Amino acid sequence: MAASRRPLACALLGLAAALVATALAAYRWGGSHGGLVVMSQVRGHVVVLGWLTLAALCGAVLLGLRKPMTRVAVGVPVLGLGAPVMCLATLLALLDGGQEQTRSLAAPGRDDRRLVVEEGSAMIDPLWYVYVHEGGWPRERRWAVGYFNGDDPDNELREAVWTGPDRIRMTTSGGAVHEVTVAAGGRPDRTVSAGW
Repeated sequence: MAASRRPLACALLGLAAALVATALAAYRWGGSHGGLVVMSQVRGHVVVLGWLTLAALCGAVLLGLRKPMTRVAVGVPVLGLGAPVMCLATLLALLDGGQEQTRSLAAPGRDDRRLVVEEGSAMIDPLWYVYVHEGGWPRERRWAVGYFNGDDPDNELREAVWTGPDRIRMTTSGGAVHEVTVAAGGRPDRTVSAGW
């Protein structure tokens, strides 16, 4: 019985290692400064990856160790340390509010470049994140163009549009106009920050 459970325990350990490697890869190759969009999406689910890793580790301990006292000696620290850390990470993710894509506009004359606006919140303050995505899946890259914090209504993003295939105009509710030029490869010449 125990010998038949050992391959499953090893598979769960392998799964846990793969989940950790995926999360690390998402932090290494995701992000908003030239990161891969697919990895940015994985990065948005790192808390789920953490819970799955903890479940796989607990399953591996229960299936892989035969003696009950050894299970307790190994399982209690794994669960005792992992569960509070994951509960805290879940709470922080819930308070962060996350981001939701609200608009995606193709650049004029280009089908490989998009302007993406995502909305989120920091407690009660509305937030807007503006990105340029360039390339095709799975090598599509993401560049930050602007961050807008609506704590002060004058800094709320009212409009983000292409004014050319390589020019973006962002306007706030207070009337501030920000122009950004996008170079080859999608990199903007600057990142606008209003209210941060």
